[in-house]
Amino acid sequence: MRPVARTVLVIGIAAAVAAAWYYQRQTKSVEVRVQAVERGLVEETVSNTRAGTVKACRRAKLAPSVGGQIAALLVREGDRVKQGDLLLELWNQDLRAQVSLAERDAEAGEARARAACLNAENAEREAARQVKLSERKLASDEVVDRAITAAKSARADCEAAQATARVGVAKIGVARAELAKTRLSAPFDGVVAVVSGELNEFVTPSPPGIPTPPAVDLIDDSCFYVSAPIDEVDAAKVRVGAETRVTLDAFGKRVFAGQVRRIAPYVLDLEKQARTVEVEVVITDLPDGAPLLAGYSADVEILVERHAGVLRIPTSAVRSEGGVLVLDPETGRLRAEAIQTGLSNWDQTEVTSGLSEGDLVVLSLDREGVTAGAAAQVEAAGGSTAGSEAKTK
Repeated sequence: MRPVARTVLVIGIAAAVAAAWYYQRQTKSVEVRVQAVERGLVEETVSNTRAGTVKACRRAKLAPSVGGQIAALLVREGDRVKQGDLLLELWNQDLRAQVSLAERDAEAGEARARAACLNAENAEREAARQVKLSERKLASDEVVDRAITAAKSARADCEAAQATARVGVAKIGVARAELAKTRLSAPFDGVVAVVSGELNEFVTPSPPGIPTPPAVDLIDDSCFYVSAPIDEVDAAKVRVGAETRVTLDAFGKRVFAGQVRRIAPYVLDLEKQARTVEVEVVITDLPDGAPLLAGYSADVEILVERHAGVLRIPTSAVRSEGGVLVLDPETGRLRAEAIQTGLSNWDQTEVTSGLSEGDLVVLSLDREGVTAGAAAQVEAAGGSTAGSEAKTK
């Protein structure tokens, strides 16, 4: 065979192979998962960046304001207490004695004041008699002056004695206030979470800037809220009073209704790459039979906006470059469609234009060969394929 004929033959064979490959590629169908465009509810939500924490509305880490030795420990961990109940008391016999001494001193002062006031009343009566005698020319002016002066002096002594008695009463208050520093009482109703001290142990108040363990940790378990960090990018969308959905690891997949009660007025920048705003959420649908515990981890989903009865597609159907792939049931091929979107979340995206109800959008965008113009078959349940026509019925 001549060289020219051989070259022509090789070129012909190559062209035939390329044509066959191209034909096979054009006719071979890829399997795709699709979902019909439908009308429904789409919500825009904001979620916490890290796990939130259930906190008690009131929690007090209590310790006496003075140091001393624990003489009485009246509660144990888990005990329920009422506001004003005595929790522990330090040794205070010396202060008790000071209170008793102040009370006796005040009693003596009141007695001296009564005596001085009685003398003043007697001196005033005597002065009044001398004035009457003077009017009848039976007493000299000198005697009258001495009687009036004595009455005024006695009245001043009475007033001074009464003031001294009031000082004595005030000293009782001072002594009792010093005694109260050795007694630790519950500031509100609650349950005792932790007791750090023991009988006869010595406790001291925390120096400035140096925290020490509290003697008693008291929790008000009648009210809880969830504190959760929200990314600063989403913080501007959150409003006080917004509806929320709360999930707790302790309750599995159960969802509790809640409401935003507070948004922190500042941004936390403890983590340089993740600045957050703390949001507090009150759970309005408390669990029955299983009370909340302070410290539970929680996730919060805050509702920003809600559109009902709108066209929607799964968010996974939206391509990274924008738009979607739609399976044409007439041709059995995929086509690219540009769309305009509205609200969106992890699950659903609102479509404002570009698609109609019933259009089949492709979900399996990451599969090889899933491109615009490719022939496609709908993947049936169990991984087998079914024709596009069957899927659209």
